[in-house]
Amino acid sequence: MKHFDVIVIGGGHAGAEAAHASARLGASTALITMSRDGIGVMSCNPAIGGLGKGHLVREIDAMDGVMGRVADKAGIQFRLLNRRKGPAVQGPRAQADRAIYRREMLSETEQQANLEIIEGEVTDFIVTNGSVGGAVLSDGLKISAAAVVLTTGTFLRGVIHIGDVSRSGGRMGDKASVDLAKRIDSFDLPLGRLKTGTPPRLDGRTIDWDKLESQPGDAEPVLFSFLSKATSAPQIACGITHTNEKTHDIIRNNLARSAMYGGHIDGVGPRYCPSIEDKVVRFADKTSHQVFLEPEGADDHTIYPNGISTSLPEDVQLEYVRSMVGLERVEIIQPGYAIEYDYVDPRALDLTLAVRSVPGLFLAGQINGTTGYEEAAAQGLVAGLNAGLLAQGKDAITFSRSESYIGVMVDDLTTRGVTEPYRMFTSRAEFRLSLRADNADQRLTPIAMALGVAGAERIESFQTKMAKIEDAMEMLTKSAYASKTIESAGIKVSQDGSKRTGFELLAFPDVTFEHLIKISPELEIIEPQIRRQVERDALYAHYIVRQKRDIDLLQKDEAHVIPTEFDYSSIDGLSNELKSKLSLSRPGNLSQAARIDGMTPSALTLLLSHLKRDSRKKSA
Repeated sequence: MKHFDVIVIGGGHAGAEAAHASARLGASTALITMSRDGIGVMSCNPAIGGLGKGHLVREIDAMDGVMGRVADKAGIQFRLLNRRKGPAVQGPRAQADRAIYRREMLSETEQQANLEIIEGEVTDFIVTNGSVGGAVLSDGLKISAAAVVLTTGTFLRGVIHIGDVSRSGGRMGDKASVDLAKRIDSFDLPLGRLKTGTPPRLDGRTIDWDKLESQPGDAEPVLFSFLSKATSAPQIACGITHTNEKTHDIIRNNLARSAMYGGHIDGVGPRYCPSIEDKVVRFADKTSHQVFLEPEGADDHTIYPNGISTSLPEDVQLEYVRSMVGLERVEIIQPGYAIEYDYVDPRALDLTLAVRSVPGLFLAGQINGTTGYEEAAAQGLVAGLNAGLLAQGKDAITFSRSESYIGVMVDDLTTRGVTEPYRMFTSRAEFRLSLRADNADQRLTPIAMALGVAGAERIESFQTKMAKIEDAMEMLTKSAYASKTIESAGIKVSQDGSKRTGFELLAFPDVTFEHLIKISPELEIIEPQIRRQVERDALYAHYIVRQKRDIDLLQKDEAHVIPTEFDYSSIDGLSNELKSKLSLSRPGNLSQAARIDGMTPSALTLLLSHLKRDSRKKSA
């Protein structure tokens, strides 16, 4: 029997990141996937990042993960979303070349030390006394491990729907994982059913591009990785078309033939990424919806029409697609489809993404009720790190809401569960002023270094950057300027006699380094990248000071750890509803307990008093 420290099942975005994280820790890691060529496959939209999602990619990169570096190599169009708004809500996004992304992710995986790729289908776990200690493949091969990370994506009892035709599958062309689902059933975990969908893929050679509006990328691309210096793939523009009344009539007339509206699908889909059928029904007053025509590669004629995911029959798909401007003669390469799959209620997990009731087993990605490559990869990072730490007999790592979007997501999932596929948004982070995409390395790379998962290049790059920021800060704070001097640089300030440092001036709206150079020419030596970073840090400095009080309160509550075996039923005065919710979600600390739906200040005080009483009993 082969033995590894950690087994990761599934080579999607969650699995790849989990395997790399575990291996970077020094744990011997096996990545088991049905096909080596399936590692890093972008099965839906050929894009990485976006609002909230771009923050996750930057954080993965700050922990020396792989998604950001690979996305930069594969990016064929880069756009910074919300550019006109503040840095806190700006999100980097890249259209990616599918083939390059998959090739580069496989290359990174093959080159990663302590990581072995094994092709095969996992049909069972090795279970001893209720603990997972390995995996069994369909050919009978058994592989043991101290920890297992399961990242099945949409494969867990997955069913593909196109109109009234349904077939088993994890995605188009791949079979579902049914045998493994039966084993998971034996753990008696709370399960649910979700759905997601894809649009038809179009042949770009049959599109009349001259009729369409063009959407180019940013002239100065904003990349994901703090290590990346420039783009490497050819850069392209996307096309834009729109649905119209004819499109909507075709869809309305065929709703009964849609898998979703014909009663073939029970799963719940994402509100924020509705199918074209949903759009036509829910937004009946709208006569048009925008459709982005996104090339799947610089040399690939396959086009992803973002905005028209569907489960209508193929003939209807062709009819409604051809009703749009520029697509009158278009051919469909692959029909759109809906897929429904099982997920595990993430409240069955703790903050490390370990299954509380099944020692040795971690879950990451869509199996936890999330959607999106970025959410999956971030969970893979958390699960992979903790699986590796468990195998090495080391303390687990958890991410706080106050330090990362990763922490926000994991806390949301394990505390509140999901009623629809979870997607990250900037609005979910209450400390988003300090959790910006631009400072992800300042927040998290020191953690990666302390864990020992940051490589030499990452450490050198980060330390050099921080030294430059420190030098810039020293130059900005060593001198204070009088109001007249400041106004001579074109900066409007109140004539109150106060002197202000350069850093304080950068907190003023529209004040840049270039203004300060007029006052202090020696600042010219600070390179542009460092200037922009310090500007952002200064802009939010006052707000972050005020925010720190809330963060301190959160960290105080996080320090009140709730034992896994704590008996909530013993708390007199606590409602039966809250007892049930607390027993189900098993919050890891008082902060998590506070965010459970229906939790009141009085109930929280009651819980805290019982925790303190139990603590006194144990210490007596």
